[in-house]
Amino acid sequence: MDANQQTDAARPVLEGPDIARVLTRIAHEIVERAKGADDVVLLGIPTRGVFLARRLAEKLQQITGRPVPVGSLDITMYRDDLRMRPARAIGRTEIPADGVDGRLVVLVDDVLFSGRTIRAALDALGDIGRPRAVQLAVLVDRGHRELPIRADYVGKNLPTSLREAVKVQLAEEDGRDAVLLGVREAAPAGER
Repeated sequence: MDANQQTDAARPVLEGPDIARVLTRIAHEIVERAKGADDVVLLGIPTRGVFLARRLAEKLQQITGRPVPVGSLDITMYRDDLRMRPARAIGRTEIPADGVDGRLVVLVDDVLFSGRTIRAALDALGDIGRPRAVQLAVLVDRGHRELPIRADYVGKNLPTSLREAVKVQLAEEDGRDAVLLGVREAAPAGER
């Protein structure tokens, strides 16, 4: 995820209406693949993935007429870069009342980059329960995978260079909806 990277002279690649449109498309794709979404549970990866999961749940309810359970999955203690980054606060994991066992869990995140965040999410999910299947929905896939992870639902494929940063802004956290592409600041030693 590139949400913490600063951008210089960032240009928008998606604006509010575009984000709403791709979330509607992803919701329809989930309903189609899940044959109605009866056993779907959405788990957002903090921070922006949680907001996106809630928005998807609303869209799924509009489509199916039924509420879709939504929660959050904190991955902080499952990350493989804990010793390379400054200490961070542990977020909240909120699992819907019916749990995840035997359900189709759709992990939701804002940016798919190296795949390491999703690997951590899979580890965290394994400690919570045993879903029937796990799928991944992301707003932006920017490439540069370091692990064999692929999103099932992608809002926008955005080929980038490693010198570029993708920043997702959502109204709930940032006051506006946008996906920005800019130049990445130099990474601290030991990080890329």
